[in-house]
Amino acid sequence: MPVVLHARLQSLTVYRQLLEKPVLKTLCRLLEDLASAPQDPICIASSYGAFSAALHATPYPHSLPRAIAAEILNDDNPFSSACSAEREPDPLLFAAARRDLSILCEASFFDLSKLLAVWPDAEALLAPHPWNTERSFAPLDNDDWALCVEDIAAYHAKYGCGRFAQHRAFLWRAGRMIPVEHPDPIRLSDLKSYEHQRRIAIDNTLAFINGFEANNMLLYGDRGTGKSSTVKALLNEYADAGLRMIEVPKEYLRELPDLTEQIAGLPMKFILFIDDLSFNANDDNFAALKAVLEGGLASRPSNVLIYATSNRRHLLKESFSDRDGDDVHRGDTLQESVSLSDRFGLSLTFLLPDKQHFLEIVGQMADDCGLKVDKDRLLAAAERWAIERGGRSPRYARQFMIDVQARLSRGESL
Repeated sequence: MPVVLHARLQSLTVYRQLLEKPVLKTLCRLLEDLASAPQDPICIASSYGAFSAALHATPYPHSLPRAIAAEILNDDNPFSSACSAEREPDPLLFAAARRDLSILCEASFFDLSKLLAVWPDAEALLAPHPWNTERSFAPLDNDDWALCVEDIAAYHAKYGCGRFAQHRAFLWRAGRMIPVEHPDPIRLSDLKSYEHQRRIAIDNTLAFINGFEANNMLLYGDRGTGKSSTVKALLNEYADAGLRMIEVPKEYLRELPDLTEQIAGLPMKFILFIDDLSFNANDDNFAALKAVLEGGLASRPSNVLIYATSNRRHLLKESFSDRDGDDVHRGDTLQESVSLSDRFGLSLTFLLPDKQHFLEIVGQMADDCGLKVDKDRLLAAAERWAIERGGRSPRYARQFMIDVQARLSRGESL
């Protein structure tokens, strides 16, 4: 009966936050209106429409069990937090989670269509909805979700909870971690050339994911050679293995200790990504990053690495006056200028390709796109493109390929 299920949903404890999520919130309102006496057709029609709209807004518009299961797995609560931190949940908390899961399972498989069918005004007032009550996905692929509590605990231990289960990329801004809803989808297979550098980056990242010692990494060199793309592609390649990435702008490097403290106890592996890194003299962020890399009193957590990109090998900008100035200990000044880059265990160099190498990159990209054009004409056009822009790089090669595909789609020749 609606009144009984509504009362049981209102008694949720561990997963109580789900009652404020759109699907369960509107379902509770519909159950309440259906249980009311006398029934108000306008109220029922309104609550049914709101519930149907909420379900349509999920990735599972035809499956109530899957929509609710997704909210369960993404919920951040004491049970999921304890499991994600690899702590054994309190037995009472475990029991409460099991009870809540039983109630949520009952709500997920509640045959709403039969209940609405006996309501005399349903056919005239309500839009039809193809309800689907098939089993949900793992770890809730069972007819009784109370039996899945151990599998859910294992899921959170592997993938985390809340925002870290929902998202793989984040931005750190003034003390806040902001999820990236649409991260750059680039994959390692999309990147051309620089195989040696990329192999080192992959091996280091895999060691990190698998619990072995790994190095912080600096990718430096010419612009447009794929330094940042390599780091982002590593995330997309290994996110399913528990890798997460947080981009930290240079101006917030002083907040790195606060950030690492927040993520130190989580099961996922985090790469802190600092793009286009360089410093001027007397920049406070220079010392802050040095302390996090090595040398600070607080050690860097074992689940955190720092990957940085830069166009400069020596991250502290120097002038001739720095080398020929009146500093008493000029050698110390020069040592300071390289002290930060030395604290990255790995330094990978990305240099602009020569003409032959650039044209090879273009040819590989053309093969990936399946272009059916004369290769000599294509490469001649690519070289003209590079000359017009004053240089050759993988970035220019990619931009050239985008332009070629657009021109061919319009029926133009190279």
